[in-house]
Amino acid sequence: MKIIPAIDLINGQCVRLTEGNYDTKKIYAENPVEIAQFFEEKGGKYLHLVDLDGAKKGEVINWNILESITKKTNLKVDFSGGIKNKNSVQKAFDLGANQVIVGSIALKNPALVKDWLQEFGNEKIVLSADVRQEKIAVNGWQTISEMNIYDFLTDFLEAGLKYVVCTDIEKDGKLAGVSLELYQKIIQKFPTIELIASGGVHDIEDIISLQNNQLSAVIIGKALYEEKISWEDLANFL
Repeated sequence: MKIIPAIDLINGQCVRLTEGNYDTKKIYAENPVEIAQFFEEKGGKYLHLVDLDGAKKGEVINWNILESITKKTNLKVDFSGGIKNKNSVQKAFDLGANQVIVGSIALKNPALVKDWLQEFGNEKIVLSADVRQEKIAVNGWQTISEMNIYDFLTDFLEAGLKYVVCTDIEKDGKLAGVSLELYQKIIQKFPTIELIASGGVHDIEDIISLQNNQLSAVIIGKALYEEKISWEDLANFL
């Protein structure tokens, strides 16, 4: 199972939110590039980089940070937040992103994202299925749709979808444990999906539990920043 540390960006700073609420912003570092370099020094191979400014505005804001991280580390970066058109997908790859994660645009214009899956390939385009009570959330989690996650995934599976990041918003940023029951339901319904857990990770037992339930990767944010999980704890997974 892949371990993917997270960097969320607001105003160029490394932050974390609780339940996606921008009013709960907590700044952990002024320089996200240094944090990425630290992750790599500790043995990390991957990075989940989220442009929260871009997610809120509807267009990518922090291109410079993506470029700096990919130039100054060898981390495989998945990038999200404000990607709404093919040009921004291509730009993310040109600036060194390994994968692009799309969420809001996939709900609003599914045909467009299906085209990207065909053009860029299902190793490069990752679907973000962020939910509150199993309903898909969009616009930086500011809006909850009427679309349930199972119908959402079914539509894209037929277009060749492989990777899905699923965040239970009610768990996110609370260090209260992962949504194992939700992930089990998704894996049971969609066994071919490579499911990436996100939100709620509290300790190394959460990581072990996810691995035991066939999750392909886990994104870890606050638990790392607040040292609930150490890089030494993660050594066996790296």
